[in-house]
Amino acid sequence: MINEKILASLRQELNEQTAQMHWSELERFFASGSVISVAGELDLIDVGARIAADDKESVLGWMQGGLLWKVTDDEAGSWHAADTLLWTVVVKPWILVQHGRQQPPSTTQ
Repeated sequence: MINEKILASLRQELNEQTAQMHWSELERFFASGSVISVAGELDLIDVGARIAADDKESVLGWMQGGLLWKVTDDEAGSWHAADTLLWTVVVKPWILVQHGRQQPPSTTQ
């Protein structure tokens, strides 16, 4: 079982590190196989936090459900042609990307 306090801390940290990047800035990471695509129906920050917390059950479920995958050559080609702007967050050794993600809510009060 994943500690909710740890997840909350990871979410806050990753939310502060989330940014939009053009695909052209990510292509070299794609070439090394380190770019992971996150389906739009998932929360990018939550996925990153669960990967960082080694929540294998959630990650495996998303992968089996087709919600989390290594960026495909077809995606990369399409994003290259349009130099698509993607939401990104780094969870070493991975770069998680999401197309069409809504801007994260501010965590400051």
